[in-house]
Amino acid sequence: MNVADKFSNIALAFAHQPSVSYGGNYAGHYVGDGFGSSALKLGGKIFAMLSPQGQFVVKLSRERVEELVGLQRGQYFDPGHGRLLKEWFVVPASSTRWLELAKEAHASASGRPSRISRPPSARKLSVRKPPALKKTRARSG
Repeated sequence: MNVADKFSNIALAFAHQPSVSYGGNYAGHYVGDGFGSSALKLGGKIFAMLSPQGQFVVKLSRERVEELVGLQRGQYFDPGHGRLLKEWFVVPASSTRWLELAKEAHASASGRPSRISRPPSARKLSVRKPPALKKTRARSG
């Protein structure tokens, strides 16, 4: 089975989850063929993708990626500019753990705040206190 077919199976495994989107779809709109166009996203954040180089890549904690690299289960992801990304792990094409690691990445992403799930009203805004109200006496009469 080639890499694209393996990734299609991973995407199908998440197809039943309404919170997971695939590819260039963002909030129901197609946004192009660039970075992330072959990615699984949770709340707009990529947690697993097929890189332009045809590598299956998952986003995990820095510690988990370090552990997997130390066990020689894969490597750090280099998006092409020579800098290794410490929270992105390249799963070898020959690995039988694609789905397991995609589920782990999904669980990890579930614990991170999402850009989509955070409404604008929840963002940090400068809030001024309302001016103090003057106390007035109630008139009797």
